[in-house]
Amino acid sequence: MKPVTQENSRLGFIGIGYMGLPVARRLLEAGFQLSAYDSDPTKSAELIQYGGKVAQTISQLSANCNVLLTCLPSDQVVLDVYRSADGVFANATPGLRAIDLSTVNPETSQQIFRLGSAHGIDVLDVTMSGSTPVAEKGLLTLFGGGNKEFFDDAEAIFRVIAQKYFYLGPSGSGATMKLVVNAILGVGMQAIAEAVALGEKGGLDRARLLTVLSQTAVVPPALVGKLLRAMKNDYSPQFLIRLMNKDLKLILNLAASVGAQVPATEAAFKINARQSEAGVEQDYSAVILEMERQANLEVGAREQNRSGVASAKA
Repeated sequence: MKPVTQENSRLGFIGIGYMGLPVARRLLEAGFQLSAYDSDPTKSAELIQYGGKVAQTISQLSANCNVLLTCLPSDQVVLDVYRSADGVFANATPGLRAIDLSTVNPETSQQIFRLGSAHGIDVLDVTMSGSTPVAEKGLLTLFGGGNKEFFDDAEAIFRVIAQKYFYLGPSGSGATMKLVVNAILGVGMQAIAEAVALGEKGGLDRARLLTVLSQTAVVPPALVGKLLRAMKNDYSPQFLIRLMNKDLKLILNLAASVGAQVPATEAAFKINARQSEAGVEQDYSAVILEMERQANLEVGAREQNRSGVASAKA
């Protein structure tokens, strides 16, 4: 195998969503040739202005690239994209190598790896840690599983989209590490939401509480910005609550399959699921709203902002 470079690679990209768009855009701006496909053609068309091309079908894309990246919302979509008659495996150009960036069950990654191997296609599971703004700046952290040689060969891609990237082991390892990280992220956000509601209920001024809390050592850097945005009642999505809800469920499924106990994650999942039922596109930090609601707190502009749109005057 040869290392992936701008000169010898024709990239294909399936899934131009909240994370897929900034990742694909950075690859184009770094000089990679890239064609994209999304079930919503208007999304892949957004890359034309950066020099990208649009494929009309997955089969067309798979037949005209030698390195494929997929960034998809669920296990079933990943399986469909790779396994269907008009999908990747059935139509790939000989020697295709694939990198799945999706957050899925490790068993799904392992299944895709096995099926790919049967078709002569090497598939890495390389999961991403970071929000949309982090992806836009190329500061993601990546966790890789699969063929170590392929992972090393793909470093030119990883350098463009990530600040750090780690090889974890065989297929499924990248998916597992992402769930480990998101267990901490989801439980941490739930703990903060509880603490905020507790402080408000105890009589602390909300803005002052959030300001001070954001400057304490107990709040990790990844969550400091969530507190500052909550001050403005801004829950517009950087990491969608429905995707965190999906990830927490994947964590519970993984824990059940390996016999691990995750009581804090179970509690966080329940609160996250309740706020997700609002049915709007919000950031996962909106669990603060749910904890305030449970505490019977009336926060200014809270209900107006259940849509996730920040109040310009907040």
